[in-house]
Amino acid sequence: MGFFVQSAWAQGQAAPQGAPMYVNLLMFGGLFLFMYLLIIRPQRKRQKEHKDLVSSLKKGDEVLLTSGMLGKVLKVDENYIVLETGANIELKFQKSAVHAVLPKGTIKSI
Repeated sequence: MGFFVQSAWAQGQAAPQGAPMYVNLLMFGGLFLFMYLLIIRPQRKRQKEHKDLVSSLKKGDEVLLTSGMLGKVLKVDENYIVLETGANIELKFQKSAVHAVLPKGTIKSI
């Protein structure tokens, strides 16, 4: 019973005041700016670079795929590329699977 009486006394006291509203808004804005600069902006930059890389593919380019496979581009479609990965072995992949364009002669040197 004494536990409830003490609770009643605690309710009679004034509630502590929090920080002003503008401080909370500044914190929220700072957090958004932090997220934008460290996460969103670099990711958009990488996406743009990859889009430019994929759109610049042409016949004869030597490419590295995200799976680690190397090949020479034989044909480029709107969404797909055909790679020569060995002696008369042609495989079709999505353009988005291209990770990097390699310098000419890289495949022969490996």
